[in-house]
Amino acid sequence: MCGIAGLMAPQPVGDATAIIARMAATLHSRGPDAQGIWVADDSRVAFGHRRLAIVDLSEAGRQPMESRSGRYSITFNGEIYNYQQIRSELEQAGVAPAWRGHSDTEVLLAAIEHWGVDATLQRAVGMFALGLWDRQNQQLHLTRDRFGEKPLYFGWSGGTFLFASELKAICAWPGFTRTIDRDALALLMRYLAVPAPHSIFQGVYKLEPGCILTLTGAPPAQAPRTPPRAGSSYETLEIRRWWSLAERFSAGFNDQFTDEGKALTTLETGLNAAVALQSQADVPLGVFLSGGIDSSLIAALMQHQSSQRVRSFTVGSEHSEYDESGHARAVAAHLGTDHYELFVTDADAKAVIPALPTMYDEPFADSSQIPTHLVSRAARQHVTVALSGDGGDEIFGGYNRYLFGSSLWNKASRVPFPLRQLLARGVGQVPGDVWDRLLSGANARHVGYKVHKVSNAIVGARTFDDYYRHVISEWHTPELVLGQGGAAAHDDHDVISTLECNDPTARMMFADAMHYLPDDILCKVDRAAMAISLETRAPFLDHRVAEVAWRLPMQMRIRGRTGKWALREILYRHVPQALIERPKAGFGVPIDAWLRGPLRDWAESLLDDRRIRAEGYFNPELVRAAWTKHLKGGRNLMQRLWPILMFQAWQEHWLGERAIR
Repeated sequence: MCGIAGLMAPQPVGDATAIIARMAATLHSRGPDAQGIWVADDSRVAFGHRRLAIVDLSEAGRQPMESRSGRYSITFNGEIYNYQQIRSELEQAGVAPAWRGHSDTEVLLAAIEHWGVDATLQRAVGMFALGLWDRQNQQLHLTRDRFGEKPLYFGWSGGTFLFASELKAICAWPGFTRTIDRDALALLMRYLAVPAPHSIFQGVYKLEPGCILTLTGAPPAQAPRTPPRAGSSYETLEIRRWWSLAERFSAGFNDQFTDEGKALTTLETGLNAAVALQSQADVPLGVFLSGGIDSSLIAALMQHQSSQRVRSFTVGSEHSEYDESGHARAVAAHLGTDHYELFVTDADAKAVIPALPTMYDEPFADSSQIPTHLVSRAARQHVTVALSGDGGDEIFGGYNRYLFGSSLWNKASRVPFPLRQLLARGVGQVPGDVWDRLLSGANARHVGYKVHKVSNAIVGARTFDDYYRHVISEWHTPELVLGQGGAAAHDDHDVISTLECNDPTARMMFADAMHYLPDDILCKVDRAAMAISLETRAPFLDHRVAEVAWRLPMQMRIRGRTGKWALREILYRHVPQALIERPKAGFGVPIDAWLRGPLRDWAESLLDDRRIRAEGYFNPELVRAAWTKHLKGGRNLMQRLWPILMFQAWQEHWLGERAIR
């Protein structure tokens, strides 16, 4: 795991070495072990690299790296898990170079020389983002892994094309102008994260998962007016998909398993293979363990394959409704892992908040970022790599919206639209704490907030796709909360309506895998872990496992009101059902209560009416109304306030007096 940065200029850059070194230095936490610089002979192209040594700890694994022929230079972030298999293929074909070491980067370069870029990517099993310079064709290639586990930004400044793992490296380019993209800000209000291909800055974008960007010759002199996405071209720039989640999803949906026994066997075989591949490293390795379905299954398969006790990690909370450490402890005891438990106080969690703007280069408002960083910090004291259960919910059907969304909409849609709006608004008028008391037997957290969220989703929804969009949105109409001149919140990343599949639950799962997974979940984990130089790996996101999952009939993913049925069946072969069965809890901290208590002064300063008016990003009346309602305690509006607070804290750190409005 590493940090990468690079540039491509229309003319030679006189101080390219110093500039790229400065860009790479900002990525120190992603790669604390070494820094490398490569500059092309004509000084138009330069790569920087920060290394976190995982495979081949020797100097032979240093980057940027050149291929044996000298045709290609690469700066690479990530892991190719099956690099040994690719290496053997090259050797058997008689085309392997005289190996300098045993790194996956060297194998990747040799494979590209033999098969080409696309064919090599199709063979690669892994998570990655990379920059590749082809001297022969005078082309720069940027590419990102299938699910978007590793980040990759690109953009323009003064006619120079820049790319990096994080925005802070691009900001290090001399004269880079930090101008807020108000469309991106609107999307942040809606989704709590800035979705690809947008970024918070004008002229800078994210490469979408499974895509390859190619620049031939000189880069365009300036950024395109609209975010470049898969299938688009702009002067000398082209972006295309080298792997399509939509195609694989449709292929699986049209080739469903008919034999449950065969399906479970195929899935378990694939999961075992993925865990085995991702358990290879030349450094200490462990697993996150919450005691839930996903992490428990990964831990169980790891321990089953290992001759030594696997190290597992969890965090406990002083708030019982958020504390899953007891469940994790019981699972760890049954599996026989070497279990580490960090008990986190409110003070520990709150101390993370001031560091969030530096961890997340653009405003990010999924509050589970806080416990994710804390468990990563606990793991980093003992290991350099940790496996996780990320991806299990989106691929195997774990979210409540999959369990209840379709049936709830079927009932609601039978009610005439005007009456439905009236009923939903009536539900919303009942304070959240009243719903909490009325439905306390539901054994779930924040019942009132969830009731309000569903009722708000129903208001204005005329189709199921509308309902889904509202469910995943916090501010349904972000333009209302934005200040004068705010964007119209044009949502150009809606994919649910493009899928040729009539199953509403499958449509939601596809949309979540396309956007919520990479834009929120994987971003959250990557930044939270890499801030303290911990590599995380997600076996559920081995694309071959996902392709098996998409062949599972819906009743093998969701059976009755139980999600992730197939994963449960495999897990129960390793862990007693009694240790696992409990309501889904999620991963959080009581920020809603903190905002009324110990975080109130911090929030008040960020939401100060005079400040909001002076900055001009938000509608001060609407912000103040939401803040006042939350403080009164009847309604939990934390999810609406948190993206505003995270943007305010972020811009205070990154823009300060230089804010451009």
